[in-house]
Amino acid sequence: MMTRRFTVGLLHLIALLMIPMTIQAAGQQDPLIGKQTVNFTLSSTEDRAINYGPEYYDKAFLIVTFFPAAYTPT
Repeated sequence: MMTRRFTVGLLHLIALLMIPMTIQAAGQQDPLIGKQTVNFTLSSTEDRAINYGPEYYDKAFLIVTFFPAAYTPT
């Protein structure tokens, strides 16, 4: 029973210590959000090139993700 109380108390202490870090992180913004970008071309998983400028600029929001080695054979 004492071990469980210690574990619960330790978890509460850790949570309280993390509050200032989360408040600080919430105040920071990514400087690239909302910025305009240059035209670029990326390959897609559908074996075609995606041109940002003519296909998406001023037409839709674009989110680019990167998954290293996600679609590569092992």
